[in-house]
Amino acid sequence: MNQKIHFFIGIFFICFGIVCQAQYTETINSNRPGFSQGAFAVGEGVIQLETGLSFGNDKHRLRRADANIFGTDYALRYGFKSSRFELMLDGTFLTQNESILVGGGYREFVTANFQRNTIGGKYLIYDPWVEREMQGPDIRSWKRNNTLQWWHLIPAVSGYFGLNTNFGESPFMPPNDSFISTRMAIITQHNFKRWVLVSNFIMDRGETDFRNFTGIFTLTHTINYDWSVFGEFQSIIGDYYSDELLRGGAAYLVNRNLQVDVSALVNFKDTPQRWQVAAGVSYRFDRFFKEDYIFESKEKQKEFEENKKKEKIRSQRKEKFNIP
Repeated sequence: MNQKIHFFIGIFFICFGIVCQAQYTETINSNRPGFSQGAFAVGEGVIQLETGLSFGNDKHRLRRADANIFGTDYALRYGFKSSRFELMLDGTFLTQNESILVGGGYREFVTANFQRNTIGGKYLIYDPWVEREMQGPDIRSWKRNNTLQWWHLIPAVSGYFGLNTNFGESPFMPPNDSFISTRMAIITQHNFKRWVLVSNFIMDRGETDFRNFTGIFTLTHTINYDWSVFGEFQSIIGDYYSDELLRGGAAYLVNRNLQVDVSALVNFKDTPQRWQVAAGVSYRFDRFFKEDYIFESKEKQKEFEENKKKEKIRSQRKEKFNIP
């Protein structure tokens, strides 16, 4: 197991040494409603809040336990000093009403605590789309502009490092869990027209006796400018808890800074058997689109105007050559 940890840490820091370019998005870039993180940051100076409420049930066959669980998910994201780097505070707070068979009858227990509370940072290591978008479409070949090319298989790649914090004994965390533990991830994102595939490879609590490895694979399809749908598979491998989870849902873009979403979850075992429904909202505080924005310096104003020109060129090329 130690070899796995050393390998993961080595890959993580090697990736951080690669230089790349990122791009600012005109519409909100939210990780909701899936459980995975996208590869891209929110943008320099942007503050983004993502939160949601969930209700579900866990029924454990061996423990003869039945629990109704109400949850609150939250993420506060900030683009720090760069369009490639963001700081993030995220986690889940759960309230559980559990009935357990004790002796000849059921007893009820109500508990509330964090399932996870993590502060960390994400850095965009490589984005293959920047140079391609600036080159524009191939004016001599409709096929090359509208079919899958080999370079579409190259993903954007990010690295994440965070610290989990444990506030007292939580029934949703491993027993005697450390007050501080690490969470690391490699994140990839493939974009092809209206389809996006995000993959997260996560090692959680790697230095403790309760380390686990998680893979999350999220496929999102944009139906139109306002609506998108997603499907997600999550596999968790650990001594304390292992599971396979399937999620699905939809998101609606109210405006360029506001998104709402709904989702549902099921799993494939009965220790416990799980289901969950959820709804959430994501909001971006975006200074770049304020009409009365005051630039901090001439360099910032020049950078903003150049980004706007580039975005306009990309939009004109897409419209001219009928590229979604």
